[in-house]
Amino acid sequence: MSPYTAVVVWERGGAAFTDNKYSRAHRWQFDGGIEVPASASPQVVPLPMSAADAVDPEEAFVAALSSCHMLWFLFLAAQHGFVVDRYRDAAVGIMGKNAAGKKAMTRVTLHPEVAFTGREPAWAVLEAMHHEAHAECYLANSVHTEVRCEPVGMPND
Repeated sequence: MSPYTAVVVWERGGAAFTDNKYSRAHRWQFDGGIEVPASASPQVVPLPMSAADAVDPEEAFVAALSSCHMLWFLFLAAQHGFVVDRYRDAAVGIMGKNAAGKKAMTRVTLHPEVAFTGREPAWAVLEAMHHEAHAECYLANSVHTEVRCEPVGMPND
């Protein structure tokens, strides 16, 4: 299989560090040269030691699952001859305790809303495509988190 890489870079700057009051802001670097500002979540590490305007690992986890599902859904829709104009997902991840009592992302719920042009799938077909996209999603198959898909809106039958 192909490797997938990310470079995560953090620098202390002038902070003392051992007082635990250092910035958690850092950078994610990906192939192709894209750099994303990242940080611990302000829900985990209070401001100003975190950066509210950066992506945190929990948000990235939810976004990655949503993105993977979307890419499979678009592939399947095209295979079925449906023309997708827009796909929007307001995905939500819930932090809780796992079976071992450790803090974990215990549920991710996807809320995909899909706009089609021309022939639209019946609701049962739309649900089946989302079910197959979930079954094929590499990331959903890689985690122990329950990943749910709850489509938003009803296409015209």
